[in-house]
Amino acid sequence: MKIAFIGLGNMGGPMAANLLKAGFEVQVFDLLSENVERLTAQGATSADTAAKAAEGAEVVVSMLPAGRHVKSLYLEDEAMLNALKPGTLVIDSSTIDAQTARTLAAELTTKGIDFIDAPVSGGVAGAQTGTLTFIVGGEQAQFEKASPVLSAMGKNIFHAGGHGAGQVAKICNNMLLAVLMAGTSEALRMGINNGLDATVLSQIMQQSSGANWTLDKYNPCPGVMENVPASNGYQGGFLVDLMRKDLGLALDTAIQSNSPTPMGSLAQSLYSLHSLKGNGSKDFSSIFTMFEQIEKDS
Repeated sequence: MKIAFIGLGNMGGPMAANLLKAGFEVQVFDLLSENVERLTAQGATSADTAAKAAEGAEVVVSMLPAGRHVKSLYLEDEAMLNALKPGTLVIDSSTIDAQTARTLAAELTTKGIDFIDAPVSGGVAGAQTGTLTFIVGGEQAQFEKASPVLSAMGKNIFHAGGHGAGQVAKICNNMLLAVLMAGTSEALRMGINNGLDATVLSQIMQQSSGANWTLDKYNPCPGVMENVPASNGYQGGFLVDLMRKDLGLALDTAIQSNSPTPMGSLAQSLYSLHSLKGNGSKDFSSIFTMFEQIEKDS
């Protein structure tokens, strides 16, 4: 099967690499030449444009920063629209608003093109190890058609519902993740301020009722856990500005559905303030340093 992969950043690059490892023929495009070169060194074929990458592909996978980029690619790029033939499956793994996903599905369906929204959870580590969780919105037949491709990049593949459902489930998850990361950071900082060792406190909470994913897999306190951004100057991982974007999508969805989200709103405010202080390009676990700064200033 020939697959086109568009968007080879921190997430897209490893995802495309796993498709190559699974034996798929992969043609890639990215605006940054170094990202393309990294994949061609692993066996991918490069293309000068997204449209050329999609020529002859049975499946097109995209991992782009925001909804406007996805709309531009699939609805405004005439060359891309001409490259997508009836029967092509488009898998968009970007995190975008649900309505844009539904619009894309409706527009592409009129051209005989299958579309699913398939945002991911699991971070850069999950992308590298092929253990991502895919949250799919689309028809059952489309989900089944996409499953062999998704299984080459992820471990857990969920069909959330119709088009847009994948995006709704993803932003619910990320809103909760932001709340958990901020709360975990706050609790760890309070313990440290009162003389507790961060590693010991983390172990206590991991085995107690405060246990959560951030403690088990992504501790925000430097030195507690190896191979996480907190122990690498908060470099790599999931950027603060991307979390802020996802929280914005979550709160927009909350307004549309009249859903009260006080914790989500507070998390968005915290991450917006953290970004405004110059931390937008750091990993989202760096919110831990905000509580440290509050403690120093008091």
